[in-house]
Amino acid sequence: MLIPIGLDPDAEVAAGVIGFPIRHSLSPVICQAAFDGLGLDWVYAAFEVAPGEAARALDEMRDRGMAGLSVTMPHKADVASAVDELSPAAAALGVVNCVARDGERLVGHNTDGAGFCDALLAEGVELAGISCAVLGAGGAARAVVAELARREVGEVAVIARRPEAAASAAALAGSTGTTASLADIGRFRLVVNATPVGMAETEGAGNVPLDPDLLHGGQHVAELVYNPLHTPLLAECHRRGVPASTGVGMLVYQAAHAVRIWTGADPPVEAMTAAATEALKGR
Repeated sequence: MLIPIGLDPDAEVAAGVIGFPIRHSLSPVICQAAFDGLGLDWVYAAFEVAPGEAARALDEMRDRGMAGLSVTMPHKADVASAVDELSPAAAALGVVNCVARDGERLVGHNTDGAGFCDALLAEGVELAGISCAVLGAGGAARAVVAELARREVGEVAVIARRPEAAASAAALAGSTGTTASLADIGRFRLVVNATPVGMAETEGAGNVPLDPDLLHGGQHVAELVYNPLHTPLLAECHRRGVPASTGVGMLVYQAAHAVRIWTGADPPVEAMTAAATEALKGR
C-alpha cells in the first residue's frame, strides 16, 4: 500500500515519489514548491516502496487516480518494464524516473538528461558543437550522454573505471560517443562529474573524481552531486577560477520536466531552486 510519509494515510495525493529508502528525497520539497507556485491545490508526497514492489505501486497509482509519480532507486528499471508505454528517452535508456497518466495508460519518461542540459543552458553554457567528458557510466551518466548527443555537441567522451561500461555508455551518443581517460580531461570544454565521488556520508565524501590541476578557465565543470551543495570538486574549481555548476540544477530541472508533463504548465523553476537550496543548507 502507498502510505504517504508524514501525511494522513488517506490523504488525497496528486503526485509523489517512490523509492527505498526515500526519506532523504528532496522531491517533495521541490515539487510541492512547483504546485504551490502554480496555484494548484495538489499535494506531493514520498512513498517508501520496498524493492520488487514497483509494479504494485503503479497499480495503486491507477486506483488512486494520481497524476504522476517520480521514481528513484531501486525502481527505475522495474518501472520501465511495468508501464504501458515508454517515451523515446526512457526506451533508449531502459529506465524511468517519471510516470504520467495518459487516460488509462501509464507512460514512463526519463527527464534526467533533459534536466541536466536545460540547467546548463539556463546558466548560459552553450552546448552545440562543444567537446564533453562525462565521468562515470551509471544511470545518471548514461542519461547525460544520450541527451548531450541529442543536443548536437561535437563529442561525448565517457571516462569510467570499467572499459566495457564506458563503451556501453558512449554508444548511447552514436557517432559522437567515444571513451577517454582522466589524463585527457584538459582538452574538453565541458566536464561532467556523474560519479558519487564527493557525496556526503560516503567513503568518497572528501575526495574529487579527477586531478584538479588538469582543469583550466576555458572549461565548465558540471557537478551532479547535490549533497553537499558545495562539493570538494566545486571547491577546487573555485580555487582555480574554473566556472562550475552545482548539482542542484539537474535536480530541479528534471523535476520541472516532470511537473510540466503532469500539469501541462510551465513550472516556477526559481521557486523550486530556492526550495531545494534551502533544504540542502539544513543538511
